[in-house]
Parts: sequence; structure tokens; C-alpha cells
Amino acid sequence: MTGQNIPAPFDCDVLIVGLGPVGAALAALLAQQGVSSLAFDKTAEVYPLPRAAHFDHEIMRLFQQLGLAEAVLPHTRPAPDYEFKSADGQLLLKFPSFPSGSPSGWGTGYMFNQPDVERAVRAKLAQSPLVQTPLDWQFKDLEQDGDGVSALIDTPEGLTSIKARYLIGCDGARSPVREAAGLSLLDLEFDEPWLVIDSKVTQPELMPTVNLQICDPARPTTCVLMGPGRHRWEFMLLPGETAEQALDDGFIRNLLTSWDCAKGVEIDRKAVYRFHGLVADRWRKGRVLLTGDSAHQMPPFAGQGLCSGLRDAANLSWKLKAVIKDGADDALLDSYQPERDPHVRTYIGLAIGMGKVVCTLDPAAAAMRDAGMLAQMAAGKSALPQPPIPAFPEGCILKGTPSAGELFPQPWVQAGGETLRLDDQMGPGPWLIRKDRLSEGPLAPFAKALGDWLDTRKVEAVLVRPDRYVFGSGDPEALQAAYQDAVRIRSVAA
Repeated sequence: MTGQNIPAPFDCDVLIVGLGPVGAALAALLAQQGVSSLAFDKTAEVYPLPRAAHFDHEIMRLFQQLGLAEAVLPHTRPAPDYEFKSADGQLLLKFPSFPSGSPSGWGTGYMFNQPDVERAVRAKLAQSPLVQTPLDWQFKDLEQDGDGVSALIDTPEGLTSIKARYLIGCDGARSPVREAAGLSLLDLEFDEPWLVIDSKVTQPELMPTVNLQICDPARPTTCVLMGPGRHRWEFMLLPGETAEQALDDGFIRNLLTSWDCAKGVEIDRKAVYRFHGLVADRWRKGRVLLTGDSAHQMPPFAGQGLCSGLRDAANLSWKLKAVIKDGADDALLDSYQPERDPHVRTYIGLAIGMGKVVCTLDPAAAAMRDAGMLAQMAAGKSALPQPPIPAFPEGCILKGTPSAGELFPQPWVQAGGETLRLDDQMGPGPWLIRKDRLSEGPLAPFAKALGDWLDTRKVEAVLVRPDRYVFGSGDPEALQAAYQDAVRIRSVAA
């Protein structure tokens, strides 16, 4: 199993347990930066049906970074308006869609078909000699020391041990890695059972053109577009109803009777899920780190579950590369949770807030809710304002400088009949963008947009990390010195 250019006794630089979208994206990002990984999964194939339904502009930018945007786009469609309605059909709340104008230049959000997107990422992995992707492997246990971590794995050929510099748990909500590492989840006090019904659309003309939350105390219901040619319903289970009852075909048929558009679909998946708000108390223990659902889980109402996991992968990948390839101090990895945890908790809070609006079962309380939300609508206000995503409060940033810890925008420009995007021109990063050099090299097409950004913040330069977040801004020489100090690059013996 020893990979090319990996010094013994390691089988790979990074062992990734779980080859879902987060694990696969992490492996692809590491390979892009010259870091070897072995990413395995307990199943032999990509799960054939969708689970996540939405990702945002930042995640499309990540796919762009991996050279996959064009492969992913055919399996998406722009996210439509998102409407909350009362039981009698009154509009209570609306999150409008914005097909363009995001900080990344891509559409604000996309509905997508997860299996097709996962296959595109795995196809990318198959092209890299730095990634091994054995399937039908089951994680059993781990041991670690100061030099590395060894995992005991059950394979079709029997038990084997794999040793890596780091092990990343991308193995889902139940996460055997999290359990083996002795890490636990904090309950953020939201736990509701829902029936999820996925379908293939046979009569598109019958289907809604917006995403819907029906705030009906008799049965809270979600109805959303998925990727092209697919649709989803979610029905909250009522007290006393069991998963076995909900999965009965007759029970499902009764739920769909009131939806005229249901005759234009073929059901191909039904499942009962518990919508949780959970976050790990610690995301790192020595050389073991958690990402995605193994580190946090949220209700689906904000459409940010998968997005949060993929942000984890982007944040962690460049730091692992810096430690493994560039001689950065291992302490750099301690910045992972302080940066990601506030983002995740913000989205969990938003999703729980939406869920509490939707999941009201008491008719009197629902009537009061509706009246309050209608009054807010009439006053031109949102009954549930979306909180701004916070900049990193701490971590690998230059605190106190303008925009430190914020996502850096990606300008797009047209030149010679071609669309140029900043990330494509600049490469992996980090980038030091100086005001006095905007007319030079790959920056030249974007000089106006970048100059405006710097002028707005009254700074001469910005240093952008490989995950496209701002390390800091200010004097260029001071930024370089501060970045080197923050990453703690040490001299590497020849």
C-alpha cells in the first residue's frame, strides 16, 4: 500500500475515512497540492439516490478550483425563490433567488443531483496518482502516537492496518472515527423526525417553480426542487407516528393526495430522518480530525449542511499541505475548529430558527406566528432575517486588519470574447495582491475590481489564503512577515 514518494513507515500522508462528497473533495484538494491520500468507504458504489439538495456559490467556486465546475453544472439548476406559506396559502416569508452577483461570481445557489456530482469528483480522483480509493472497506479502530496514526480496517481480503501522518473522519453522522477518538457531540436542542420522499419528474409542467415550506400545524411540509428532473417532499411526523408507519405506501399516498403535481412524478426513495442540531465539542484529537457530518449536523431548512462540510475540506486541506509539505508547525491545525465552528454554529442557528417556525404544531401558536409574520411582511421586513456569516473571529488571520477572516471575492471579466475568473488566473495561493502591481501579469484584467476593493478598505495590499479567505490586509511586507509567522514555517533540512 505504500504510495509513491511516501517515506516509510507511512502508507500515505492522509487517511480519509469516508468517500462521500466531503471526503472525496478533501482527497481531490490534497492531491491538487501534492499531498497523497488514501480515501476509502464502507460501500462499494456511490449512493445512487440524492441526499443533499442544495449548495451555494462558494461551493461552486470550490468545484471551479478543482477544475470541475463544467462537469458539475449539467447536474444543477439555479436555486429558485424560497417561500414560507401558511396552511391557507398566505405568503409568510420569502428568500428571493439571485441568479448572479454573489461574491464568487457564480449564481447564489444551486439545486443539484448528488450522485452525479459525487461521480464527477470521484472521476477526478481516478486521474491522480496521489489518491487511492479502495471501496468496501470498514473502519474498525485507530491508534496514534507523536509521528502518525494507524487505522485497523476490515477489507474483503481481511483485516489490515494503514498508517498515515493524519487521519480525517469524513464518515457521517454516526462516525466510528469520532467514537474511536473519544470525541462527543453537543446537542443544540433540535430533534424532529421527518419523512423524506424523492421522485423523478415525469410531467415538469405540473411542478412548483419555487421551493416551499408549508407551515401547517396539521402537518408541516417541505416541497423543493432537486437537480434537473427531480423533486422532493418532506413531511414532519406527528407525535405517536412511527417510521414504520410513515414508510408504508398507503401512508405516503395519503400525504401526496393534496398535491396535484404529485401525479407528475415517480417516487424512487422514501426514508425517515431525524433533523438534528449537533456539533462536536472537539474537532481534533492529536492526528485525528473530523469534517462534515462527523463534526456537525444541522436541520436542512437553510440548505447548508453539505456546504459546511465542503468548507471544512477547503479549510483543512491547505493547512495539511502546509504542515506536510511546507514544514509548517503542526499547531497550524489548531486553527481549524476556531475558524469553522462559528460558521457552522451560525448556520445551525439559522436552520433551527427556520425549523422552529415551520415545526409549530399547536394551532393557536401557529395562528399567532402567522399574524406576526404577515405583519412583518406588510411592514416590508423579514420575520426571520438571515444573519451575516461571521468573519473568523480568530485562527490563522491577522486580527484587526480590514476584512481579515472574510471570503475574498472573485471578479469575472470579459476579455477577447473569453470569460476570465480571478482564481483561474492566480492559481492555488496564497496570493499577495498589491495595489502598486495591479497592472501586472494575471492581475491586470481584474485591476479595477481589485483596486476598488483595496480602496474601500484603505489598504495597500491583501493576502489571500489558499481557501480564498482573507488572511489580512495592510502593508505588503508586513503581511508577508505576519503570514509566515502565523503559519509558522520552519526551516526544512536539505
